[in-house]
Amino acid sequence: MEQFFTQLTNGLAVGGIYALIALGYTMVYGVLKLINFAHGDLFTIGAYLGLTLLTSLSLTDHIGGAAGVILLAVMAMGLVGIIGILLDRAAYKPLRTSPRLSAVVSALGASIVLSNTVMLVYGPSTRVYPQGLLPSQVFYIFGLPIPVMRFVILGASIALMIGLYVFIQRTKIGTAIRAAAIDQDAARLMGINVDRVIMLVFFIGPALGGAAGVMVGLYYGQITFTMGWVYGLKAFTAAILGGIGNIPGAMVGGLLLGVIEALGATYISMAWKDAIAFFVLILILIVRPTGLLGERVAEKI
Repeated sequence: MEQFFTQLTNGLAVGGIYALIALGYTMVYGVLKLINFAHGDLFTIGAYLGLTLLTSLSLTDHIGGAAGVILLAVMAMGLVGIIGILLDRAAYKPLRTSPRLSAVVSALGASIVLSNTVMLVYGPSTRVYPQGLLPSQVFYIFGLPIPVMRFVILGASIALMIGLYVFIQRTKIGTAIRAAAIDQDAARLMGINVDRVIMLVFFIGPALGGAAGVMVGLYYGQITFTMGWVYGLKAFTAAILGGIGNIPGAMVGGLLLGVIEALGATYISMAWKDAIAFFVLILILIVRPTGLLGERVAEKI
């Protein structure tokens, strides 16, 4: 039982990271019906920018541990969000009226360019985050020692997810995003600037991915330029698992995938944890082809 709860908390923390990345996929798909295959590389850029800001500005030394980490994450989110907008302008906007396959090929090309750019700038070697930025203490729950860092990562992920959901559901801009997701032509007739909506989506999605990249660096202590492929694939799986285009679905899918991986690695085999996750995905899609929460047409973004 101790092992179960330990891996459950670990799975929830990792699942929160998956969910943040998955939200970027599901938001872009909800508005443009496009899978942004470069999104995983934006997540990687967020991790590297976080390390650069951390080492060059020494935020945690000048501002304080917790406040410095929060400011670090916010700055990384803003920078990655701007890169996301530039990516849309360069790779996707010129192809708005082209066949959908053209945008998919452009996304794959953008992914290769971003990944290799990170490698050329930072080198192919693994980079290490400074230690001790997050609390190293443990909580005792029912006598079980659980690292505080897991609660910090999970709490930050949930806070960002709730903030996004409230923004989408309770604000005028969020209403405009949902309207553009349902019908762009009708949204334009209602006076909504769809181009600005798309720009905002390409800012918010990558920004959340950037936050996830910083979390991975803080949680695991090391990053590599190829990690965007692995995390991007897992997050894409989580988005499909919950229902692509459905924001709550991406949240649920990410958390569930993290838990499945953690428990599968513990009770079956570490070598089979990825296969187990995809096997569960296949089973769920056989029963519910639209994912756990489905793709609700009126509220898919």
